[in-house]
Amino acid sequence: MSTTARIDDLLDLDSLLTPEDTELRQTVRKFGEQHVRPNIAEWFDTGEVPVRALAADLGKLGLLGMHLTGYGCGGSTATAYGLVCQELEALDSGLRSLVSVQGSLAMFAIHRWGSEDQRGQWLPAMASGEAIGCFGLTEPDFGSNPAGMRTTAKRDGSDWVLNGAKMWITNGSVADVAIVWARAEEGIVGFVVPTDTPGFSATDMTRKMSLRASVTSELHLDDVRLPADAKLPDARGLSGPLSCLSEARFGIVFGSVGAARDCLQTTLDYVGARAVFDKPLSAYQLTQAKIADMAVELSKAQLLALHLGRLKDQGTIRPEQISVGKLNNVREALKIARQCRTLLGANGITLEYPVIRHANNLESVLTYEGTSEVHQLVIGEALTGVSAFR
Repeated sequence: MSTTARIDDLLDLDSLLTPEDTELRQTVRKFGEQHVRPNIAEWFDTGEVPVRALAADLGKLGLLGMHLTGYGCGGSTATAYGLVCQELEALDSGLRSLVSVQGSLAMFAIHRWGSEDQRGQWLPAMASGEAIGCFGLTEPDFGSNPAGMRTTAKRDGSDWVLNGAKMWITNGSVADVAIVWARAEEGIVGFVVPTDTPGFSATDMTRKMSLRASVTSELHLDDVRLPADAKLPDARGLSGPLSCLSEARFGIVFGSVGAARDCLQTTLDYVGARAVFDKPLSAYQLTQAKIADMAVELSKAQLLALHLGRLKDQGTIRPEQISVGKLNNVREALKIARQCRTLLGANGITLEYPVIRHANNLESVLTYEGTSEVHQLVIGEALTGVSAFR
């Protein structure tokens, strides 16, 4: 019996899924085991990842923008999309980030806030993986406070001229199109920016100890001139970018569970094979106590993710509920990764096993798309009715 089955059978979680869900999950899992897992440690080690080849493969599987409808997108349920994120992050958070940024940030922004021409021009190519997108919101001095952004958009006749910089942008240097948010006279506005536009450039951010199997970039906008129809017509104020972040956070609720599950699976295999004082490490009470506690937290996180998926499918999910999922599941996933590392001993710090890689990645996942503190304040405001952000 596989360790995956043992973990899932603890609460019979598969009984909560539809046959379509389990079939899709198995398809993604098979793809990952054949094409990603044999290479992911090397990609992490070298900091080099074949983004375009992966995007093409993911597009063929219909996973890019899969929860959007029309324009070559699959129109899947939110729960199905979440389960895909879970399988991808079980391989590496960088792979799930690639899909999240493409579908839940860049594609969602165009799908939700763009014009019909923008949707027709970009979404089919992005769904197939032919075109890669990135999402420019975070700036060098403004992460948790996007309202303070300094990137500007000024009118010049019928054109717009953008100036500024964006930081920590996944896929930035390999993207064909960037969704860029800027401050204009009327407030925060968004633009669809082809990355071959004069004045647009991107540089890779290196020396990372986390998300190394992911392209992270800084965007530079130096008098980037755009036609009037580059503006996202229906996005007004911070509600535009924040709605995109909420989509991405939902994927993390599921994805972080995948990283934790992979750590626990690896650890169960390891402690069963590792002999300490003439018996398996799994036979010790302290080992079993740690494994039991991790399995309970993992199961609770999975149940929370599935519940939020059902709420999203019903169209009733609220932002603070997504914050509950992101805060709890990433926090618990990181605890599980760290605990698993201890059970693997010195082997836990090598890339021969995925645990330290997941732990390092989850340090970033804990911070991006809203830090734990931001989500605590979102939940706190929902419960008290008082905003504590300022």
